[in-house]
Amino acid sequence: MTNKLTIALPKGRLAELSMEYFAKLGITSSEMEKESRKLVFPSDCGNYEFILVRASDVPVYVEHGAADMGVVGKDTLLEYGSDVYEPKDLGFGYCRMCIAKAKDKDINLNFEEWGNLRVATKFENVAKDYFKKKGINAEIIKLYGSIELAPILGLSDVIVDIVSSGATLRENGLEEVVTLFESTARMIVNKASMKLYYDKVKKLI
Repeated sequence: MTNKLTIALPKGRLAELSMEYFAKLGITSSEMEKESRKLVFPSDCGNYEFILVRASDVPVYVEHGAADMGVVGKDTLLEYGSDVYEPKDLGFGYCRMCIAKAKDKDINLNFEEWGNLRVATKFENVAKDYFKKKGINAEIIKLYGSIELAPILGLSDVIVDIVSSGATLRENGLEEVVTLFESTARMIVNKASMKLYYDKVKKLI
């Protein structure tokens, strides 16, 4: 059995911000700063290793114990409902989950009055849960990219998606109409690892 903690990070900007956070705790990885296609990186101190995975896979690796800890957006946690501890809001990676529509389409924003609302989204479970709680009959159309095209081409009436600056929406002729919730990066911990490595985990949170 190894005492090395494995930490799953989402590829991209959140990984960079996460490493800045760990650097403040004295935990660095020189290998991560090099151009590489590697996915596993040891820490310079030898007590940790970092793995880079898709954001949606971070809670999967942590929940099933392939990683002891991870950093992931609250939006992803709500979408996948993973059975992990969430001990810390890291405060970075801010975005918001919103409903948006095409600017040039004058639609009734009182969604409760719709007979059937078509919603395109990558966040299928978040959208289903929101509209169900509102008592709205919504047809959820699952997409994996280019969500902004859906209302423009008539595939959906609205979209549910993550927004940061809002620039992508504006450039594609969309506008936010409802904010479902705000999201920041969270540190998550495998339940068994929390007990097994309590002192190390406590240091990081």
